[in-house]
Amino acid sequence: MAAATNKRLKKHPPKTKTIGKKIKKSRKNETQNSVEKKSEDEITVGGRTDGDVVQWPTASQQLSFFINQFQSANSVQLSSLELESLNGTCIVELSQDTSQNISGKLEELVKVSFGSSWKEVLCGKHLQEGKIQPGSPAVLVISSSALRSLELLRELRSLTKECHAAKLFSKHMKIEEQVSVLTNRVNIASGTPSRIKKLINMEALGMSRLALIVLDMYTDVKGYSLFTLPQIRDEFWDLYKSYLHKKLLEGDLRLCLYGPLPTNSKAKKRKPVMT
Repeated sequence: MAAATNKRLKKHPPKTKTIGKKIKKSRKNETQNSVEKKSEDEITVGGRTDGDVVQWPTASQQLSFFINQFQSANSVQLSSLELESLNGTCIVELSQDTSQNISGKLEELVKVSFGSSWKEVLCGKHLQEGKIQPGSPAVLVISSSALRSLELLRELRSLTKECHAAKLFSKHMKIEEQVSVLTNRVNIASGTPSRIKKLINMEALGMSRLALIVLDMYTDVKGYSLFTLPQIRDEFWDLYKSYLHKKLLEGDLRLCLYGPLPTNSKAKKRKPVMT
């Protein structure tokens, strides 16, 4: 009996090394999952989460998402000084009335961001020498398409009756017409990254009054948005790095990510440019 047992032990020795490897691998996976979960929690904690999106992101969630997108898409790491400058005060806090949908709340959000001076800043129609220059909006809405730009302007209709908004996109709009509009007072402008940057380069669109940037977070039926549609995404970051990043760091500009935030904040990196 004892001899038979010894033979079985020799044939099938305890797999201690294999078990040990499995335990190590399991622990490694747990650690990796924990790190990923922590990163994800930076986006999902707070607000109201519906499936893969946060419906009412807080200021800290908006900021965390934006920084992650900027660093990932551009393959850069912000310095500690830059990160200190990019704090919650540079983000417009959305209403936390989670009983309602965020859509259709843009007018209210813009008014709140300017406080008691909103009517003077957003509804005035006269230029003021040395203070309000032509073609210098206080609010700039950036979207992924002309259609979205128009939809968001409709939400701001009551603010643009006296002083018409500038439509800054290329579809059905000649750049000469836009330059003409920008010779007048403009309080609110809405458009796409490429056309906005082109008008700034031409010195038709001014930045002297710019106080609020609204970034449209709308995701289309194919799952694309301002931050994920390849060409539009690259054009946005070119615009941001050229004209907006410095103003944000200096505290002269505030951002609002308008719309539900995806809980997965990872961005696709830009392809290296061949020179």
